[in-house]
This record gives sequence, C-alpha cells and structure tokens, in this order.
Amino acid sequence: MSKPHEAMPSRRQFLKKTLTLIPLAAATGSGVVSFASAAQTASEKSPGVSQHYVPLYFNNEEWAFLLAACERLIPSDANGPGAVEQGVPVFIDKQMEAPFGRGGLWYMHPPFVSAVPELGYQSKLVPREVYRLGISEVNNYCRKQFKQRFAELSPDQQDQVLSNLEKDKPSFDIVSAKMFFDLLLQNTKEGYLADPIHGGNQTLASWQLIGFPGARADYTDWVDHPNEPYPQGPISISSKRTA
Repeated sequence: MSKPHEAMPSRRQFLKKTLTLIPLAAATGSGVVSFASAAQTASEKSPGVSQHYVPLYFNNEEWAFLLAACERLIPSDANGPGAVEQGVPVFIDKQMEAPFGRGGLWYMHPPFVSAVPELGYQSKLVPREVYRLGISEVNNYCRKQFKQRFAELSPDQQDQVLSNLEKDKPSFDIVSAKMFFDLLLQNTKEGYLADPIHGGNQTLASWQLIGFPGARADYTDWVDHPNEPYPQGPISISSKRTA
C-alpha cells in the first residue's frame, strides 16, 4: 500500500507487474449481509457481487470487511471496474471451502518454524483460519483506534489501516498483520485475474485491460504476427466474452 497522500500507480501498471508472479486461477456464514456503501455501489453496477449473495464461509462481519478491503486494494476508477465489481470477494469466499482454503495444497505437519519464503508455507494456520483470525484482529484494532469496524471507516482510514498491516503493524497475537495482509492482497490479485468460472473477473475486464486473450482454442491464424497485440477480445473457459 502507498501512503494515503502519495500518487497511486495506475491499475494497468500494477497488474502488468504482478501478472507474471501469480497464477491466473487459484485452485459458513448465514443470512444476507449489509454491504459497506462503496462496495454496495460497486456491486449494483455489475454482476460481480450480488447483494443477495450468501457467503459459503465468511460470517456477516467478515464479509463486510472483505468487501471493503477488496474495494480499497483494487478500486473502480477510470481504468475500469474494481475488485468488488468483478466478484473478487466471491472468488475468495469460494476458495475458503476449496482445498486451498483448508490447506490441502501444502504439507501441513509440524514442525512449524520461521523460514525464508523459498522454503514454502510454514504456518500451522490454513488460509481460512488466517482470514478468520486476521479479520477479527483488524476489527478489534479499528474499534480501539477509531471506535468503528474496518468496513465502517472512511476510505482514507481504511487505506491507513491496510498500509499499517503491510508494514506488520500492529502486533497481533496469533497471526501476524503482514501475513494476513499478504494473503489478502495475493488472493485479491488472483481473483481479479482469474477465469470467471472461479468467481472473479466476471466481465473479463482485467484480461481486456492487460491484453490477455484467455482460453482460446488455438492461435494458428496469428503465428506469423510476432510482437503484435492479439486483436481478438478475451474468452473464458465457459465461453464468456467481453461485451
């Protein structure tokens, strides 16, 4: 996160820099939640997150946090729709019930020790536990600092909190602030760039933004055009196309 008053890099630059670093697709709450105002406005403009979507894993308070946080990490702007408009919170929610969320993609047996990133995931907490504990810690911190939950803060305050988390502040008891922030940011980027079949990128806006053609069957008609932008719009696994 940049400081609130620093110029933010364009989403186009942000996505192009991170596209090569993450996969395009990453492998129980009850009741209908009330959205944060910004997230609700975004959801009303697109098929990304329906106001009537009932999360599979997150409870109401956690879902409100996720909507607000994703809206700040990739907001809607002149470059195109943001994370909430594109269904990224739905993508993350679905992943919590998938093998990824339950730690099924990693070796999850002790000993659990601190190690360099090259040695892989080292925490005893699976992603769904990191989210549950992390969101609770962040909301408790916000209540102490601002007398409100994260989702109820102003955008500037939310940016301040996210920036602090990235710097591993404040100190939490079970899950570190940076560990939680890094997972949230990584999953937000994954959902934004994923195939719509996984929940995010519902209008293929991110693929169109970066010039990614998607799941086309072949490119034999384009093999003789090196270093030229592919002229056709993206297409998803389920044959969804841009408007």
